[in-house]
Amino acid sequence: MGEEVKKIMHVVRRPPHGTIYPYEGLEMVLIMAAYDQEISMAFIGDGLFCLLKDQDTTKLEIKGFMKTLGVLEDYDVEQIYVDSKSMAERGLTPDDFCIAVEVLEPDEMGQKMAEQDCIIPQ
Repeated sequence: MGEEVKKIMHVVRRPPHGTIYPYEGLEMVLIMAAYDQEISMAFIGDGLFCLLKDQDTTKLEIKGFMKTLGVLEDYDVEQIYVDSKSMAERGLTPDDFCIAVEVLEPDEMGQKMAEQDCIIPQ
């Protein structure tokens, strides 16, 4: 008997540096995706900064995760959502991001969240 596929959304609200949450969360996304679950990611608030192109972490002496973001599609994690209000508040556009995203209005984001079996905040 096959396992039931769950819809799991990882919600990234923290900036990319200063804590381990975004990086460890991204690792968790890849692990869960390897188990054939329907994984999506939502970037809200300062979490949008995780998606910025050309981040240089050498002076911080930490490993960047832009390359890891680039392999999400290889793991069938293709539902990457960005909150339009958060994007506007930070003066960002989809062209600022290192991967393709779907921009959602806050009510649309809420609807996507309501459709999930599980939401994991990061």
